[in-house]
Amino acid sequence: MRTVACIVMEGAAPFEFGVVCEAFGLDRSEQGVPTFDFRPVTPDPGRVATTMGFSLLIDNDLSFADEADVVVVTATPRASWDEIDPRVIDVVRRAADRGAWVMSVCSGAFALAAAGVLDGRRATTHWMYTDELTRRYPRVAVDPDVLYVQDGRIITSAGTAAGIDACLHLLRQEIGAELTNVVARRMVVAPQRDGGQAQFILHPLPEAHGMSLARTLDWALENLRRDLTVDDLAAHAHMSPRTFARRFKADHGTTPAAWLARQRVLHAQRLLERTDWGLDRIAAECGFGSAAVLRQNFGRTLGTTPTAYRARFCCTPEAAAAAGRAAAEEGERVREAVPA
Repeated sequence: MRTVACIVMEGAAPFEFGVVCEAFGLDRSEQGVPTFDFRPVTPDPGRVATTMGFSLLIDNDLSFADEADVVVVTATPRASWDEIDPRVIDVVRRAADRGAWVMSVCSGAFALAAAGVLDGRRATTHWMYTDELTRRYPRVAVDPDVLYVQDGRIITSAGTAAGIDACLHLLRQEIGAELTNVVARRMVVAPQRDGGQAQFILHPLPEAHGMSLARTLDWALENLRRDLTVDDLAAHAHMSPRTFARRFKADHGTTPAAWLARQRVLHAQRLLERTDWGLDRIAAECGFGSAAVLRQNFGRTLGTTPTAYRARFCCTPEAAAAAGRAAAEEGERVREAVPA
């Protein structure tokens, strides 16, 4: 991933556009993060009106999007959904056909749907628009309850801040968990929100300091190697398990068990990138118990193996050497399993 094109159309939403610029356009090379060739593009270069009463000056036409590794469509106004520029539709379709990453933020999903690239796929958009997306494009499996969805190399996200989560999700697959955490820290956001979390949660902020679960979550992150249960978390928070589970779901839009599993995978990613530890040791450190359970959770969450992940994202000489040893051992096992 080297080049990112962000398609901006009339009536662009400045916040969603800014999210994409912040995630992919900022130079963080001093902190070891790759610098991308990031360019906003539009069908007709020049002034592009936004929803906030000011205009953006976009110099690049859509030709760069035909070469980009990532093509992002930002939010589009409701008034444009009936007549999305056919040039944008064609660019999105070509990007999907050649295997580029294609991503939408908020209502940008309507452009992807109009291009047909969401047909037969799961997708999402802002919860206010999911019914409309379903009505207009019945071949799209719209999920109204999640922050973002990845189906193949196509990512759709819900509104506003969910675009940040989708961008970080893509970066984790391209530059690894450790460097994505650097990006998240620069953006001053949490890198751990999973796509399966609900868009709408009852308590986006704790109602009172005494009811906050932050201390319990910090404690859980420090004790991932333990066999933590909901009962353990509830006891730390001085709540009954039922009250804790209900409160957790209301505050975080997911279950304690799902949150724990995701944190363990994220911790395993960091250890694979930065250490030469074997899989059994990493599994124990992350609370998976065995390398087999680590592989199962890793594959289900990331669609790859720990060995393949380490080979791609190792960022220390020790981790690189461990990746080489693991690959050799895996190759030896394969040869032994094949009859002579």
